[in-house]
Amino acid sequence: MHAYRKARAVGAALLAAGTIAAALTACSSSGSSAASSSSSSSSGGGTYTFWDPYPQYNATSDWANLVASCGTKAGVTVKRTPYDTTALTTQALLAAQQGKSPDILLVDNPVVSTLAKAGALTTTAQNGLSTGSIAQNILGAGVINGATFGVPIGANTLALYYNPKVLTAAHVDPATITNWASLTAALAKVKAAGKKGITFSGINTEEGSFQFLPWFWGAGANLTNLDSPQAIAALTLWTTWIKDGYAPNSVIQDTQTTAWQEFQTGDVAFAENGTWQKGLAAQMGAKVIQIPAENGGSAPVPTGGEFFTIPVQGDTSRYATSAKIVGCLSATDNIVKTDNTLNYVAPTQAGQQAQASADSSLSSWVSAVGVAKARTGDNLGTKYPVISQQMWTAAQKAESGAATPSAALAAAQAAASAALSK
Repeated sequence: MHAYRKARAVGAALLAAGTIAAALTACSSSGSSAASSSSSSSSGGGTYTFWDPYPQYNATSDWANLVASCGTKAGVTVKRTPYDTTALTTQALLAAQQGKSPDILLVDNPVVSTLAKAGALTTTAQNGLSTGSIAQNILGAGVINGATFGVPIGANTLALYYNPKVLTAAHVDPATITNWASLTAALAKVKAAGKKGITFSGINTEEGSFQFLPWFWGAGANLTNLDSPQAIAALTLWTTWIKDGYAPNSVIQDTQTTAWQEFQTGDVAFAENGTWQKGLAAQMGAKVIQIPAENGGSAPVPTGGEFFTIPVQGDTSRYATSAKIVGCLSATDNIVKTDNTLNYVAPTQAGQQAQASADSSLSSWVSAVGVAKARTGDNLGTKYPVISQQMWTAAQKAESGAATPSAALAAAQAAASAALSK
């Protein structure tokens, strides 16, 4: 890309960074500390820079040691700088604009399309990263117009946790929950037994959209048509649960964390939440089933997780070593250890099999990831944050009773179309 055109593209992406950054909060594993850096011991092959969204892992952590060791195996020193997830997006765009990008970037999957559109990333065809063994639905977040711009470190996603004690008291067999009708019937039994039905995050942020997507997609709706009959059915399901007292009114403000805290009280039958709660769920004896589609089967769920990407460099000879470092970090043994720490599902069949063999409780999550979809998939790319914002806005209006689901979604579709036509 011509330097002037690239600068304009990156500048436009920077203007949108605040909106894009919202897409990072749904499922990120990062903390919120300030950026710091660490590097391995010197080696004769020079220094390669690596930015990631894991400030919770300091220079003595297993993750930092793995990054350093992969650099050593490639014959170089790796200087690692971890950022808060949101800050990483802004820093990556600024660095691209200034021609100072790191050699390797590990970014949340919705950001890949943002950086690619800005001309900041190389494709796997250019940099030599291997994608052949990666599950296509997980890889999808890095594919734009047929070109692939990175490889995933792993994926997290959503399912329905349930409290066996609450269901037993309500005479509900979780195996009978196969579609929306059977789930709603179960919620009615739970309410009749004096307990609470289901918690989820309906907040007006990306977390709300992230949690709504399984029901939206599970109805057969498409993100390019927010006011379709299928989309209306999905939002009607949520609003009906609230109206009938199966879900608390608090879901309108609940984040995924606060919704989970309510589930932890032990009075709630179901919680829509993610792999990151797996450890806490085990402590309270909670189990997992897939989120049902409207008419049966498992609903598609959104993928979270980060991608290894290799930014554009003036010296293209650096790509080969960067690819070696990423190849080491994403090798099966290493990726399994990393994904287990992050509560991710590995992106390859070999990795998933290794995880499930070591921990049988992961099999449900492997199944969930198997039907998952990328939020920016279907070539939505940077259109997704615009659509998502209108979707969560519509959900808020309907959940609060300010508009019917059909009216709220019609307004959302009109607003999204207007924004995307500019």
